Amino acid sequence: MTYRLSLLDKSPIRAGEDAAEALKQTVRLARRAEELGYHRFWVAEHHNSTELASAAPEVLVSWILANTSRIRVGSGGVMLQHYSPYKVAEVFNVLASLAPGRVDLGVGKTPGGLPLATSALQAAYDPDRKPGFEERLAALETFLSGPAPANSPFAGLSATPRPPAGTEKFLLGASPASARLAAGHGWDYVHAGHLNGDTENLKASLETYRKESGRAPILALSAFASENAGHANAQVTELKIYKVFLSNGTSFSLGRREQAEEFARQAGDDNYRIEERRPNVLAGTAETIHAELSALSLAHGIEEFIIEPPPVAAEERLAAVELLARTPIPAAA
Repeated sequence: MTYRLSLLDKSPIRAGEDAAEALKQTVRLARRAEELGYHRFWVAEHHNSTELASAAPEVLVSWILANTSRIRVGSGGVMLQHYSPYKVAEVFNVLASLAPGRVDLGVGKTPGGLPLATSALQAAYDPDRKPGFEERLAALETFLSGPAPANSPFAGLSATPRPPAGTEKFLLGASPASARLAAGHGWDYVHAGHLNGDTENLKASLETYRKESGRAPILALSAFASENAGHANAQVTELKIYKVFLSNGTSFSLGRREQAEEFARQAGDDNYRIEERRPNVLAGTAETIHAELSALSLAHGIEEFIIEPPPVAAEERLAAVELLARTPIPAAA
């Protein structure tokens, strides 16, 4: 058994740079990923951020498609709670018509930003009538598959244009419930191991998807390779995430303590707590990282990994991506 490698990029804005430079580096990374044989290149969605430039993945996807020729390109992912499923279906049908057979639609449940950004994105919704995520996912599947059925309030409605080859569809999640939801709708499941490193949760989620869908799940991980293992570890050792736990039982992970505190303030919550954690990043030589990927592949039947490089300098990210692609996958995989 072997595995494919794909990439996820969040267009990090480094100190002294701006969003234009960050997006330029994302396109550069996508082009190189295509040359190196990576299977997919995905971009994320984050709002009101001074540190990440990808607020509109569908726009960035179209630009990357225009600047590449073979690699699959997609969203990792569209934050569906903010949008009309019909409009999302239209957008990705247009993309799939522009680049048939190369477009991926990944959707996620998280807000991708702080509460004020969420409020602005959802300002047109009546909170009492706002559909839940499962309802939105079902509607999106309907519009991507064809005209809405007769028992739908939108009977006969199609999301046009109809592309010659539709998008591949992925649900991003980090729990057995998300895995079950993906399987129930016939979508591929991507487990966010880069966001939730709990091994028991990972095992339960992957087993749930395989059991209920009969298909192999995909695992997303953060990894940084260097020819020198000490250098790789030094590059990621200062990385932190701050998880804010609100009094209503929800929790969110942010890149800085100030962001976590601001999240709670915008949510109007004075009774919160913040935990500082080390992000789950595989760091070392390309050989040691492939050995870890191989072990995960064998243990869980993973046939594809989506790798997110950490927010290091652009040249470091590029070098790490090249090393992983050029290093042979262990024979045991």
